[in-house]
Amino acid sequence: MPIYEYRCRQCKRRTTRLVLSLSNPPQLSCDYCHSPALERIMSRFASPKSEEARLEALADPGNLAGLDESDPQSMARFMKKMGKEMGEDLGDDFEGALEGEELPPSTMDSGDID
Repeated sequence: MPIYEYRCRQCKRRTTRLVLSLSNPPQLSCDYCHSPALERIMSRFASPKSEEARLEALADPGNLAGLDESDPQSMARFMKKMGKEMGEDLGDDFEGALEGEELPPSTMDSGDID
């Protein structure tokens, strides 16, 4: 079924609509300001990448620009991003470890995680 996205010309917000028939389109209005002044926009879509392309994207030095190796939260964000980029489900245990829930206090105090 075709789902179309529209942008309101008045409040600039995005509205999504299911349109069952293009020959008999429904009356459309903005979900937020109820203005009928909507314009159809291109929907976002996912583009599948090969494993090689994902690895190349991770190796890009631009991805490391905001990484602070001494900041556990920065490293946790980077690890989550890597897992997401690789399409891996890291699981709740890994997520908890990244957030510091399962790290021993001595490890967190010293800043050394091996």
